[in-house]
Amino acid sequence: MKKVFFAFFTFILAAGTVSVSAQTVAQKKDIVDTAVATPQLSTLVAAVQAAGLVDTLKSSGPFTVFAPVNEAFGALPAGTVETLLKPENKSTLTAVLTYHVIAGKFEAKDVLEAIRKGNGSAELKTVQGGRIWAMLEGGNVVLKDEKGNKSKVVMTDVSASNGVVHVIDSVVMPG
Repeated sequence: MKKVFFAFFTFILAAGTVSVSAQTVAQKKDIVDTAVATPQLSTLVAAVQAAGLVDTLKSSGPFTVFAPVNEAFGALPAGTVETLLKPENKSTLTAVLTYHVIAGKFEAKDVLEAIRKGNGSAELKTVQGGRIWAMLEGGNVVLKDEKGNKSKVVMTDVSASNGVVHVIDSVVMPG
C-alpha cells in the first residue's frame, strides 16, 4: 500500500500570507481514485457515480476539480442531496457536478496568478458552461458562484494523473 504524504507550504503574496496544504501522492491516481481514497469526499464520489461521470473524470483530461467535502453537501437544504441522487434528476446532478470542474490543470499558483492578473478576481469557465470567480478574502482563496454564494478553498494541489483537485468547504451552484 502506497503511503500518502502531506506537505504544507505557504504562498507569499503582496497582499499577505496565504497558508494552504497540499497532498503529494507517492503513485499518482486519477481524479476519481484520488477522491475515492479521501474519506472526506465520499458524498462527492457517490454523486459522481450517480451522475455517470466516473469514466469522464478517469479520462486523460486534464481537469481541475473544486471538490466539496462531505460537510458541504450536508449544509445544503434538507433533502437536496437525496433528491439530486435520484435517477430522474441525473441531468441536474450532472450540471451541478460539472460546474465544479474546469478544463485544464490549474494548480494553486496558477489560480493565484490569475487572481493577480485580474486585479483581485479571476473568472473561470466551468465544464458545465457556467462561470465561477476566484478571489482572495482574508488571505484565503474563495470561489464565488453564479448565485453569489462563496466557498473557501481549504486544501490545494491534490495531484492526480489527469489533473488536480482543490478541496472546498461548500457546494458551488450554477445560476
